[in-house]
Order: sequence, then structure tokens, then C-alpha cells
Amino acid sequence: MQVPTNLISLTTKMILRIQPLTHQYIGQWRERAQNIPNTELRKQALMSISSKTFHCEGGALYGLLARNHYKEAIKFIVAYQTISDYLDNLCDRSTSLNPDDFRALHESMLHALTPNAKFPYDANLYYRFRQDQDDGGYLASLVTTCREVLSAVPDYEIAARTLRQLVSVYIDLQVHKHVKNDERLPRLQAWFEKHKEGLPEMSWHEFAACSGSTLGIFCIVSYLFNPPTSAELVSKIHKAFFPWVQGLHILLDYFIDQEEDRQGMDLNFCSFYQNDNVLVLRLAHFYQQAQLSVSGLPDSSFHRLINRGLLSIYLADNKVSQQNNIREASLKLLRLGGIETFIFYLHCWIYRRVTKD
Repeated sequence: MQVPTNLISLTTKMILRIQPLTHQYIGQWRERAQNIPNTELRKQALMSISSKTFHCEGGALYGLLARNHYKEAIKFIVAYQTISDYLDNLCDRSTSLNPDDFRALHESMLHALTPNAKFPYDANLYYRFRQDQDDGGYLASLVTTCREVLSAVPDYEIAARTLRQLVSVYIDLQVHKHVKNDERLPRLQAWFEKHKEGLPEMSWHEFAACSGSTLGIFCIVSYLFNPPTSAELVSKIHKAFFPWVQGLHILLDYFIDQEEDRQGMDLNFCSFYQNDNVLVLRLAHFYQQAQLSVSGLPDSSFHRLINRGLLSIYLADNKVSQQNNIREASLKLLRLGGIETFIFYLHCWIYRRVTKD
């Protein structure tokens, strides 16, 4: 399969191949989640699937980079993103504020990226610090699926260290941002101080946003299906995605969630900008740097197209039209991507509303 280089070929493959396969895998995990014995865990697993399907849909586009192995790549992407979304729900709606609990849950994301290591098998291992534990092996099955896919990937060890680095900062973020309210900012700011050396100039909340995406992992894993993959390419992807592409991804996610998070008194990284003008300028900067950074990658046209797609997918969300200041800022951001972004935006806008109905 050829990697798409323009909007028409991307949307064609997305509609005819990627979305049907993605929904097939999601359906399998939904069926498995329905059989979780514990009521609370079952509720959060099903809720994470129903409310965050578009995360899997978007991430699955990177499976196209695996070319003829796109089915295996998407199988991994859907399983790994399902872990991420499920754990996010468990932490966001947790009765626990114990950082040990959050770190134990997210050990699953690290284990999912270590296909050849042996772990003591205990289906409840990840829930050891919380009362709700019996998920009927749901989380362990997601981990096993990821490991089985990765065990068949050629030259996996070339990328193993980089993948662990990406998931390690992701896990740190999930721990720090879900603790007691008065501990969150000090922990996040101290964490940033340990990592800021060597980073481009950015604030602590922008670094946190860069850490909260799984897109770099999906991109690297998809490329590994087409050997030989060099250590140099893995390093280039890492530098392009962390911080720029991943930062753009998560800042857009927080951008559209501002009112929702304000009402729920949840931490939103976009709320730390001085005003909306500064926010738009920084989002524009991340977009421009993301486009520049992927220009040195193979399939650069595809990567630039996906970055435009990030603008389209998030700005087409229903939440945007419900927030006046966000709607105005969105128009400015859409102009950054040009006509292709606007056309993709219209496609996403229509798709969101048709599928909602």
C-alpha cells in the first residue's frame, strides 16, 4: 500500500480501509469490556471507548506508514490507545489520589512496549493500590495484544529505548497531574526543571502537553514494520514528535476542552497562558515547528498532511461552537493550514455530526 500524499488519497484510505478496521478492533474491545466483572471498572472501560473513539481513529492513520502491514500496526495502535484512554478515565474519575496507584496502573503501558520481557502474571497486578480490581483480565489482554504484535516486528530493539523514553514521560505526566490539587503544580513544575535542559524554549505546561501524546509511539512502531529501520530514523522521529507534533496534538486537545475543564475544575494546560492571543500565537508556533520538523522525515508529505489534519479534527469538534472565544481563535488557526486544512475541516465537521446522529 502506498502512503497517501494528498487529501484525496488520505480520505479515501481513511474511509475505505482505516476506519472500518479501526472500528472492528474497537468493537472487539468493547465486547470484552462488557464482560468486566467489577461494575466501576466496566463502566469506565465502556465510557472510555464510547467517548474517545476518535483518539483511535486519529492514531490509526499512522498505521498507513506500515504500508502492507497496516492491519498489524492498527491492531497495536487501537489496543495501546485503548489502554491510554481507559487509564485516563480511571485516574480522572478516581476515588484515589495516590500517586503509587496511578503509577501502578500505567505500568501496563510500559509492559505493553516490552514484548520479550517476562512479568509475573497477575491479572490484577495493575490495580494493587485500589479497591476495584477484578477486570476479568481486560487490561492484561490489552497489554498482551500489544506485546504479541510487537514481538513480530523486525529490529524492534533499535527503537525500544526511544519508545520507553516516550512512554516514561507520559506516565510521569499522568501521575503528577492526577494527585491532590495543591500538589499538582509543584510536582509538574519540579518535573519540568529536571527535563528542560536541551529542550527548545517553552513553559512547564507546554512540556507537560508534549509528554501527553502517544503519536510518536504510533509513528515509530508503524515504521518498524518496514525494515531496515535505522537508529538515525528513530532519532529523527523522536525529535520531530517530541516536542512539536505531540505538543500540537495535546495543546489542541486542551484548547477545545477549556470550558468543560473549567466547569469540572480539571487541570487545563491552555489556562496558563496570559490571554487568548498568546495562546493562539503559541499554538501557531507549535504548528509551524511541527511542519518544519517532519520535513526531514520519509513520507514528509504525509506527515505535513496529518499535522493539518490535527487542526481540522480538533477544530471541527462540537465543543468549539459552544465557546465564543474558542470559535474566534479557531478561525485564526485554520488559516495556518491553508485550503487543504479547511477542506479536511469540513469533512471532519460533517463526519462528526453524521456519526453523532
